[in-house]
Amino acid sequence: MSEHNENGERVPAVVLDYLPNGRADDDRPQYQKPAIAYALGVEEFRLFEVTLEEDVSLTITDRFDADRRSDVVASVRELDYGDLSSSAQPELEHAIRAIVEEDQRRFVDFYNDAQPITLRLHQLNLLPGIGKKLRNNILEERKRKPFESFEDLEERVSGLHNPKEVLVERILEELREDDLKYRTFVRREEQ
Repeated sequence: MSEHNENGERVPAVVLDYLPNGRADDDRPQYQKPAIAYALGVEEFRLFEVTLEEDVSLTITDRFDADRRSDVVASVRELDYGDLSSSAQPELEHAIRAIVEEDQRRFVDFYNDAQPITLRLHQLNLLPGIGKKLRNNILEERKRKPFESFEDLEERVSGLHNPKEVLVERILEELREDDLKYRTFVRREEQ
């Protein structure tokens, strides 16, 4: 799935849940209820509810163009984590992990490129389990040579275990928590 950003560029997304008979809380007769899908944007990790055109069928993990201009989608609206279906919520972690694995270079480069946010806070410190000592170890190692992979990160930085999962945890936290001061991976629509 993909939606388009403000510039009209496609932004891919992945299906978290598909409801062929529409939402249970929709009081209309069954024949009037459109199929819907819950999806996660791949680039900005935004959450969406997509109302599908007739005769469109999807499965979890499918990717498709969810732009209103497509022949698949009737409408798209952005959601908060709490608005996802009970089936979409547990799929979220799997979808994030798949995105991180598929685009390893992008996420390894986060470790290579992360910068200070304030005089006392660094982007790396936003990651679960990364304190001052571990942050400094990462910064020292990346000065020597940029990290090539998650395995390279884990081998070169003592104490950094499973750097991919650390990112998955942070992305989940950014999606679930409404009142975070800093967001690195999740872009939210301005309310």
